[in-house]
Amino acid sequence: MDFAVAHKDWTVEDWKRVVWSDETKINRLGSDGKKWVWKKQGENRVGDRLVEGTMKFGGGSVMVWGCMMWEGVGYACKIDGRMDKHLYTAILEDELQASLQYYDKTPEDIIFQHDGDPKHQSHQAKDWLKDHGFKVLIWPAQSPDLNPIEHLWSHLKRRLGEYERAPGGVLELWERVEQEWNKIPASVCQGLIESMPRRVEAVLKAKGGHTKY
Repeated sequence: MDFAVAHKDWTVEDWKRVVWSDETKINRLGSDGKKWVWKKQGENRVGDRLVEGTMKFGGGSVMVWGCMMWEGVGYACKIDGRMDKHLYTAILEDELQASLQYYDKTPEDIIFQHDGDPKHQSHQAKDWLKDHGFKVLIWPAQSPDLNPIEHLWSHLKRRLGEYERAPGGVLELWERVEQEWNKIPASVCQGLIESMPRRVEAVLKAKGGHTKY
């Protein structure tokens, strides 16, 4: 609620300055969420048609860091190994700065957004951002409905789900992620960023509670 009150007068022009960032996990086979099935009338038996078996071996996933801004998506990065404050700072050093340079921007031109993950809020990451002249958007906890990049991940995963054949392994999965990420048009990012005043308004109406986003 405090965040919504503080930003209730921000216009789309204000939100255009924000560079949004996040990480997500992308599975080679399906998602981690619930799945639903239509049952025929009178069909009570739980059989092979209604139950999807689990795969003990050969699944796999990739962790991805990415960012977006009004001009489009930045560079995506595959996270190898355990994500810690050192790796996160290296991503800021490489992928974040490269993304800004690609769009001919400097830290003074933008406001950087990331959530309250301990890696993001480590002294090392904070010191790096401060030393490199970044202004950071203070972000409320437990608020994915406010973050438009969450919907960008959904867009990416829908595109990956349209392939007729599952990737042969995590290397092919990453190749598809890179390909589909780079095909995301700027208009998708712009549509999501344009929703920010509505998201803030929804939080205000919900008195800081959950919203449809």
